[in-house]
Amino acid sequence: MFARLFVLFTAVSLLEIFVLVKVGSFLGALPTVALVIVTALIGSALVRSQGLQLIQQYQQRIAKGEMPGQQLVEGLMLIITGVLLVTPGFVTDFCGLMLLQPSIRGAIAKTLLANIKFSPAAMSGGFSQTQSGFSKPNIDSDVIEGEFERKDDGK
Repeated sequence: MFARLFVLFTAVSLLEIFVLVKVGSFLGALPTVALVIVTALIGSALVRSQGLQLIQQYQQRIAKGEMPGQQLVEGLMLIITGVLLVTPGFVTDFCGLMLLQPSIRGAIAKTLLANIKFSPAAMSGGFSQTQSGFSKPNIDSDVIEGEFERKDDGK
């Protein structure tokens, strides 16, 4: 896993340097730096506005009593999008702008939800795969709910 991440980050960094040098040789140093700064500012403003829309959708799903799985996955994707857009470079900006598109982000989120299902029981360490998106926790029929009170002898 570490080796794959190392290769990924190294390849992206080298690609970013290559693209920045090519764009810098075409436009010049100051316009290239200005363009990187402008894309970061515009991208962060767009991420903020889409994040607010996503929060509203999340609240509507909760109010209806539905599990907001799609909104949670898209929220995580928006965090990744924000990081990509603020990272200096044109390749990461392009990837961030692609993830900023609601249709692309929604399609990726649906694909993720279709392949990996999270359950409320995931807090206990597992994932469960179902067709509905979120599975109900396994309730053992032998469990009897109740209360208890400890009575110590002579204490």
